[in-house]
Amino acid sequence: MLDTLGKSLRGVLQKIARSSTIDEALLGEVVRDIQRALLQADVNVQLTLDLTKRVRRRATEEKPPAGASVRDFLVRIIYEEIRGILGPDQVFDTRPRKILLAGLFGQGKTTTAGKLARFYQKKGVRAALVAADVHRPAAIDQLEQLARRIGCDFFADRNERRAEEIVRRALREFPAHSTIIVDTAGRSGIDPELIEELKRVKEVLAPDEIILVLDAAMGQSAGRSAQAFHDAVGLNGVILTKIDGSAKGGGALSAVAVSSAPILFLGTGEHLDELEHFEPTRFVSRLLGMGDIQTLLERFDELTDKEEAKNAAEHLMSGKFSLRDMRTQIDSLGQMGSFSKLLSFLPGMGSAKIAEGQLEETQARLRRFRAVLDSMTGDELDDGHLIKGDRIHRIARGSGQKPQEVRGLLKYWETTRKAAHGISSNRKLRRQLERQFAQGGPPPG
Repeated sequence: MLDTLGKSLRGVLQKIARSSTIDEALLGEVVRDIQRALLQADVNVQLTLDLTKRVRRRATEEKPPAGASVRDFLVRIIYEEIRGILGPDQVFDTRPRKILLAGLFGQGKTTTAGKLARFYQKKGVRAALVAADVHRPAAIDQLEQLARRIGCDFFADRNERRAEEIVRRALREFPAHSTIIVDTAGRSGIDPELIEELKRVKEVLAPDEIILVLDAAMGQSAGRSAQAFHDAVGLNGVILTKIDGSAKGGGALSAVAVSSAPILFLGTGEHLDELEHFEPTRFVSRLLGMGDIQTLLERFDELTDKEEAKNAAEHLMSGKFSLRDMRTQIDSLGQMGSFSKLLSFLPGMGSAKIAEGQLEETQARLRRFRAVLDSMTGDELDDGHLIKGDRIHRIARGSGQKPQEVRGLLKYWETTRKAAHGISSNRKLRRQLERQFAQGGPPPG
């Protein structure tokens, strides 16, 4: 959904850029295109009409500031109005917290608990997961598996049927400097039994945050659900899950944004690292193809082996780039997300015409390269020129790849190394890149 909406809105901006003049006819086309894009993304009809009326009125009545073209001013108006329907940017406290997660059955609450614990771990905060869903044993097992995967604390009592008692015991188990995330039971609907259980847990936990987890597939009804939970127990915010795969994601985003509970995070994929702090300013910038360099830098900052990635980049620029450095670079890219997501952070690249199949093939090839690199000895990783003849066949057998794949990797490495060495001989460019590394920027490649 977001990809389709983004392409449609970027098409509007391209139409403005290509036009020879901004007149009433073009403005009418732009307004209709925006309406079509938002309605196809399940945004509320009245909200869409109000937004496009404001775009038309501002474009007609307001004058561009000194030095700004009419085209740039119209783009700015569209950006500001779309940005406006998603609510204010929220500051999420990353200090140790007590967090109560609520939600209906099947909304992705348990998985989100694991993602949220992982989010805190990346911020340097110890996290603990508490299984307070006393009605679904599978939820307890799932949460325990998630805790093991990310290496965080976990508490459950499978013999206790009172959720509030489980929470009471859990609070005695974990130190005060932990962020405690409580996963509660869900229902098929908001009923008195669910609300009463949440109120009892809330009284014992005394949470710093009460967060509702909602599936983006709910569309516009997500706003009503958020409002109902907020009225019942009071919410600090909402996490929208599965935003990447829902045709109704635009409806959920816009509907929750205008409710009393702000959107705090978006679940953007299946992996535990795919939980994105929702900041409408950055979100709309990416949607319109304007990029989001700050988020890209933050992703680099979260790399587990950031120092190794930085060293690999410096080796690349100095002409000492080894296969070991190449393996580090591939690992860094894998941690930062898919290529399509990374491209969306770069200004202008959100609208780049790069086929999805090409991106997938590139990522698949890097995975094959990674398998080949894992089959090399330490000496071979440090000096790729050792790899000839029998070594190529041994590495191919060990990695489950063909010898051609090993040769392809070696050719890619040699080409990259020589190209980087050529860049490093350009002193001015090298000084610019070195300053980028010193400031914590991402490595090339």
